[in-house]
Amino acid sequence: MRHAAKTGILLAILGPILAACAGPARSPAGGGTGGVATDFQHLPGWDEDDLAAAMPAVWNTCSVYAGKPAGTRLNYNGIEGPVEDWRPICDAANRQTGRDRAQIRHFFESWFTPVALTGLDRGQYGRFTGYFAPELNGSRVRGGVFQTPLYRTPSRDRDRRHSRAEIARGALEGRGYEIVWVDDPIDAFFLEIQGSGKVRLTDGSVIGLKFDGQNGQRYKAVGRVLVDSGVATLDEMSMGYIRNWMLANPDRAQWLMNQNPSYVYFREKAAADVVGAHDVPLTAGRSLAVDNDYISLGTPVWLDIEDDPTVPNRTLRRLVLAQDIGGAIRGPIRGDLYWGEGHDAGALASAMNAEGRAYLLVPRATLGLPPAQ
Repeated sequence: MRHAAKTGILLAILGPILAACAGPARSPAGGGTGGVATDFQHLPGWDEDDLAAAMPAVWNTCSVYAGKPAGTRLNYNGIEGPVEDWRPICDAANRQTGRDRAQIRHFFESWFTPVALTGLDRGQYGRFTGYFAPELNGSRVRGGVFQTPLYRTPSRDRDRRHSRAEIARGALEGRGYEIVWVDDPIDAFFLEIQGSGKVRLTDGSVIGLKFDGQNGQRYKAVGRVLVDSGVATLDEMSMGYIRNWMLANPDRAQWLMNQNPSYVYFREKAAADVVGAHDVPLTAGRSLAVDNDYISLGTPVWLDIEDDPTVPNRTLRRLVLAQDIGGAIRGPIRGDLYWGEGHDAGALASAMNAEGRAYLLVPRATLGLPPAQ
């Protein structure tokens, strides 16, 4: 999605500070930030996750890697290896057609080694948030309640670089860049934050919208603006809080949105699937948006996050795959978990804002190791 650009990122009110650690087995090869290799016994909750739920995301990753040219380099936070290291992994993955937990766990343990993520500051914890795919109401023509345009990427560089405030004042109006008009400017703003979603048109048809670029302006989290203004505390901040504040202060909602000069442009796509920056359908609860300057899209990531939005007072521990990026996802350890489509997914995404640790599952071949028996 935007995320593609990630694409759920209003919650990026803290800097990228996520990292992880575990009992070391050996130091991995490679430069950069890197991390410390461990074993699966040191992954908290590894034996409890339903790893079969992550296999659709693995298969989607393999479909992308199959088309990569030989020699394509993949980056695991400073550990680099060729895409060819994935060829036997994907052959084995495609043979995993059942849901036998022991068999699928053996697959991952045979082909990967966990490497604890470390941040630029070598910290051990960072922040994870959530995002989802909203559905808006819209029209192909402007009129009535449909007054807020969603724009495709302008063809002229001068048009493309307008700030959010300038666009809100009509800088792009009438230039033919409009895709649709929607009935709620707050929903439109959150669609930008999520990076992609759907619009139900007046004739009942549904179109998909996908992140297609930004205006080149620096992203500024509006949640941070409210915190710095004394309106809310960091512990109170969430997407739900921001939305409710805008609804309660309609005369200041546009002012708050304008504090983030970054603006997202979309392209229209089929509405069937929500597709991330890896150009594969996202898997609810198993697709993660990352900073792909540090982590190549397609990388499996084990999460150990303090709060699980699906179960109060429980730690979220599960295997996900890096399949999206985000405008506010910056640094080696910062994640945004995709929760799916619609209202229920939005509630989970809004509730997710917690610290945690993460581990990359690096192909054993990339570390110079044979498959485990």
